[in-house]
Amino acid sequence: MRFRSSFFQILLLAVFVVSCATKTKKITSKSGIKKPVVKTEVKLPPKPVVKLDNFDLPEIKREFRAVWIASVANINWPSRNNLSVDQQKQEAIQLLNLLVDLNFNAVILQIRPSADALYKSPHEPWSYFLTGQIGQAPYPEYDPLEFWIEESHKRGLEFHAWLNPFRAHHSNGGQITSESMVKKSPDNIVKLKNGMYWFDPADDRTQEQALKVVKDIVSRYNVDGIHFDDYFYPYAEYNGGKDFPDYKSWTLYQQSGGTLSRADWRRGNVNKFLKRIYDEIKAQKNDVKFGISPFGIWKPGFPTGIKGSSQYDELYADAKLWLNQGWIDYFTPQLYWPVDSQGQSFPLLLQWWSDENTKGRHLWPGLNTVAVKSSNPVSEIAREIDVTRQILKKNTGEVHWSIAGITKNYAMQQELKTNSYKEKVLIPETTWLTSKELPELNVTWKKQSNNVSINWNKQTEALSYVIYLKYGNNWQTEILSPEIINKNVVSEFKGKKLSTVVVRSVNKLGKLNAYKVTMIN
Repeated sequence: MRFRSSFFQILLLAVFVVSCATKTKKITSKSGIKKPVVKTEVKLPPKPVVKLDNFDLPEIKREFRAVWIASVANINWPSRNNLSVDQQKQEAIQLLNLLVDLNFNAVILQIRPSADALYKSPHEPWSYFLTGQIGQAPYPEYDPLEFWIEESHKRGLEFHAWLNPFRAHHSNGGQITSESMVKKSPDNIVKLKNGMYWFDPADDRTQEQALKVVKDIVSRYNVDGIHFDDYFYPYAEYNGGKDFPDYKSWTLYQQSGGTLSRADWRRGNVNKFLKRIYDEIKAQKNDVKFGISPFGIWKPGFPTGIKGSSQYDELYADAKLWLNQGWIDYFTPQLYWPVDSQGQSFPLLLQWWSDENTKGRHLWPGLNTVAVKSSNPVSEIAREIDVTRQILKKNTGEVHWSIAGITKNYAMQQELKTNSYKEKVLIPETTWLTSKELPELNVTWKKQSNNVSINWNKQTEALSYVIYLKYGNNWQTEILSPEIINKNVVSEFKGKKLSTVVVRSVNKLGKLNAYKVTMIN
């Protein structure tokens, strides 16, 4: 009985506490009976954000659109070797702004034209083409490479550092000083008849020097790619038509028991070097691409009907092997001839290189935008872009030699902007490399009159963003630079209300991140 009495006491106390804690008011029902109603706070549901794994987003077009910007002999930038730092920066920004306006998405800047540096290097002297004297730093001192990378990435442009691996001094490179590599490393450098100096590719010190430079750049700078051009062993005319003067290293090779022919030995030197470069880049940063732009013809007769110089026999460059083996991430043969050229057909050569691309690497031909032999160069370049798209399909792209073919030709600018490059595109994804995957973006929105303000968090490692907007059943997309983290859009388009928003970021290798779908209500 005591237990039962205590139980009822506790029960009565609980009822009393609840009744005191609950505010009620009396309402009268139709039957006249007054009933207590508990007041509750009504909360609106949050704006819906859902994650859908298989949401049907439209595909974003992709194409590599790049230009070469040469520093050697002040061909492109800087335009002179006596510009002030402010003038150098102004020229760079003007070039980058033009590329953005014409919907390019990458820049390839020459930063090591001849064993020198257009950046602060611990291994080689400041370039004559930057300051007018080998070894002289810009004043006030700054790092042009760091500046170019930062300004390129701000605008959503990839930045590729272009190096010449074996040229030690250019004939237009000013007086050789004690700072020059010609003086610092004389035992593995030879002088050519045209006044240039060349590293001997067979010498281990040559390869170690170039490897050291590449590793330093990749480790210290946020470059998207390392780029070599067609200069390995030099063209014969550089030495007055005479053979490359590597007698000393060739003799040492023979004395050590080497059995290869001199030509095969030279090709082997270049092959070993390029494989090491590729491996060293990936050991430093796996997501930095390595690209080469060799002479456009491997050998005459490949394919049938092709005539001209043989890089295999004259430059000792077995570019076909490099492509077959996948020692590069992108391959840019210099196809500087018109589509209808007899003996150097642009489409025949591009198709042949495409057939040799057995590892599925990027194949983006180089175009002679500055001096293609045609009665109508603008139409010819537009035609070559179209042919490239037809042959390469989705993984297409090209590199223009050089930016002067655009800056000095207003008609070319107009053609690209209104026709060939009238829309922004993403760079093709490099699927065989790995990079940090970017997390989902946090997207919020707010209605403002007839507009909707869309905001998302900044990701410092994003190369660009893509925004998807759905009005009714139709999607609109736009590629945005990484500096943009908000967008005001119309809430209604052609009578259809905005219903869905997706924002995605693009990483260093062109991969779009995972995403959430934001529903607008």
